[in-house]
Amino acid sequence: MEVVQVLHMNGGVGETSYANNSLVQRKVISMTKPIFEEAITNLYISKNFPGKLTIADLGCSSGPNTLLVVSEVVKIINNICRKLDNRSVPEYQLLLNDLPGNDFNTIFRSLPSFQENLKEEMGPGAAGFCFFTGVPGSFYGRLFPSDSLHFVHSSYSLQWLSQVPEGIEGNKGNIYMASTSPATVLRAYYQQFQKDFSLFLKCRSEELVSGGRMVLTFLGRKSEDPSSKECCYIWELLAMALNDMVTEGVIEEGKMNSFNIPQYTPSPFEIKSQVLEEGSFAVDRLEVSQVNWNAYSSNNGLNGADGLINKDGGYNVAKCMRAVAEPLLVSHFGEAIIDEVFVRYREIIADRMCKEKTEFVNVTVSLKKIG
Repeated sequence: MEVVQVLHMNGGVGETSYANNSLVQRKVISMTKPIFEEAITNLYISKNFPGKLTIADLGCSSGPNTLLVVSEVVKIINNICRKLDNRSVPEYQLLLNDLPGNDFNTIFRSLPSFQENLKEEMGPGAAGFCFFTGVPGSFYGRLFPSDSLHFVHSSYSLQWLSQVPEGIEGNKGNIYMASTSPATVLRAYYQQFQKDFSLFLKCRSEELVSGGRMVLTFLGRKSEDPSSKECCYIWELLAMALNDMVTEGVIEEGKMNSFNIPQYTPSPFEIKSQVLEEGSFAVDRLEVSQVNWNAYSSNNGLNGADGLINKDGGYNVAKCMRAVAEPLLVSHFGEAIIDEVFVRYREIIADRMCKEKTEFVNVTVSLKKIG
């Protein structure tokens, strides 16, 4: 599997699109707002209120979340300028990055209405001038000129690896790290994460100005066990649906055994250790949060006994996961089985949500470039 070619969220604005099934990700961005607000405020003041700010959102995807961080940054800077005797707001160079398969067209089509809404909300001239650029390419390599960025944001993207780790042929019956995965598989995943994240940090250190900031949110875990339920369970349930279809002869066993998700959900310790080892950044903040699998739930992960609620919850979670995973599944298994896979997955998820607390763990780190 060539990850760069097949990894992207479902495009467009249809029923299974990422644009219409990314409320969990939106909640996470909103939850981490105080962290990037602090980072962008400290940056703007420490740089003596520059007339131009260059901001990159890495793994921007498409849909309403893509421009959420951009709008929040503009509002934060505007508030600072207003408090400082109505200082002139800067110009913004806003760089939106994702892999080439991303639906950049949907983003570009939304820009005129976004800018108009921003002007209406903040008043004429308050938003300054916003200049947008789409930047297709892997963030596990250089994307921008040296010393050109002030602030980098990434949410729910860096858990994706540059490739499926090598040497995991023994992970039969699983599609990700699991409680039944051999130690060699867990080690291969971790080593791939170390390699990728170190390269990410090196590239961004060359692109950020001295004192530049990054706020990165990973889908992660609290435990130091990489196969713990808190980070692997959602994929284990998808593997159950696929394995049932293997048993029934719908999917070939060889196809199942050769499919693995190119993702690693790190712990806070693993993230901090890699930052310190790479050496280009200081850690300002490192925080952990949780969000319910079902973004429409308000009960902090405690799923009630109401069967209808959990059936709907299973439907919502399955649609969210389909928006993320469908391109990977189609590239490996073909399109014919996809609807059936997610019908089964939805039923499995709904059953587990009736019985268990189901949450995603988020790890957010705020970094400052040293030197």
